[in-house]
Amino acid sequence: MESRIGTGRLSGIGGPDHALFAYGTLQFPEVLTVLLGRVPSLEPAELTGWRAAVLPRRVYPGLVLASGELTPGAVLAGLSAAEWMILDAFEDDEYDLRRVRVGDRVEPVWTYVWTAATDSAEWRRDRFAADHLAVFASRSARWLRAPGLSSDPGTPVWLDSAGGPAG
Repeated sequence: MESRIGTGRLSGIGGPDHALFAYGTLQFPEVLTVLLGRVPSLEPAELTGWRAAVLPRRVYPGLVLASGELTPGAVLAGLSAAEWMILDAFEDDEYDLRRVRVGDRVEPVWTYVWTAATDSAEWRRDRFAADHLAVFASRSARWLRAPGLSSDPGTPVWLDSAGGPAG
């Protein structure tokens, strides 16, 4: 019998070889190093039929269905059960973990799909890197030391009360 990695969103993941398609902050080595203490295998990839949408009051994106769209990202492979648990705890409750087919890979991979309201704008990796990555990585390190800590439980740790990056 195949052992499962965890409960909740992770209950469907079993065995050692499940990959994750990252289209937002988890495709940055700076964030992965902070959260996991290493950078797992990162293979550039594209996901068809989805888009990385800007989320209200957040600097990270949400993946939503979008016919004809193409979302660039990376496939993370070789994640341990402990690393999956860290990444899953890091993701908002509004994400659902689903399997998708990425590029010409034979096996589907997992990804976090957004289930709440989005903006019509596309999330831009280059803009995030220039404007928010350093602060986001710092806030992510703080989150890792004390998950869930925030002055307002409804506000992610890396945002201030006005919705901008805290700094």
